[in-house]
Amino acid sequence: METEDQIPFTAHLEELRKRLIVCFVAVGVGFVAAYGFKEKLFQILTRPLIAVMNTKDNLIFTGLPEAFFTYLKVAFLAGLMLAAPVIIYQFWMFVAPGLYNKEKRHLIPIVLLSSLFFIGGALFGYFIVFPFGFKFFLGFATDTIRPLPSMKEYLSFSAKMLLAFGLVFELPLVITFLAKLGIVSVDFLKKNRKYALLLFFVFAAILTPPDVVTQIMMAFPLMVLYEISIIGARIFGKKKPLEEAAPDTS
Repeated sequence: METEDQIPFTAHLEELRKRLIVCFVAVGVGFVAAYGFKEKLFQILTRPLIAVMNTKDNLIFTGLPEAFFTYLKVAFLAGLMLAAPVIIYQFWMFVAPGLYNKEKRHLIPIVLLSSLFFIGGALFGYFIVFPFGFKFFLGFATDTIRPLPSMKEYLSFSAKMLLAFGLVFELPLVITFLAKLGIVSVDFLKKNRKYALLLFFVFAAILTPPDVVTQIMMAFPLMVLYEISIIGARIFGKKKPLEEAAPDTS
């Protein structure tokens, strides 16, 4: 027989449905708001590429509906970015019933920090990685080979990269949260630092194009974020109980 503090499985499904509806509505509102500025948003998105291209080169579209669907995707991505704080908040509110009261007090800071870290990662990719990466790729152009990037290909590439950098910048929060739960410790993180660095380069090789420059530019901030995670785990991690070290006098 269920106790009063137990929640039926159907209640969890109903709660999840409500949270998802709120997330979809937030994304829809963001999409509608962003669609009115779709040309300007795409212009901003392509600015790092245009800055390193020759003045005679431009982006092209090879299919009749390509430009239309590209603008739709740009508006959707912008709407998703605008709705990111709402989505993160709904996620944490869904898991909140399984947390203690003292842990629930950290939900608002976690939501704010998650949003800031995600946006910070995307901005790092846009302002730091994109200019160097695009300059590297366009360096293969010659007198007989001319780069003609299409709108669809550029949007797919840039969206993937921005999302990847946004997610990897969540690493300090994830590791700090795991340390708070006692799943990982500072000693564990230090001991496995070399394996983490290897995984970072493998992870960067999977997410980024097959060039060393872009891979290093993703792996290096991951290394820095890992060190920040160790500091966060030391400050906010679960403390070990002090062992009584009474000497044996017998």
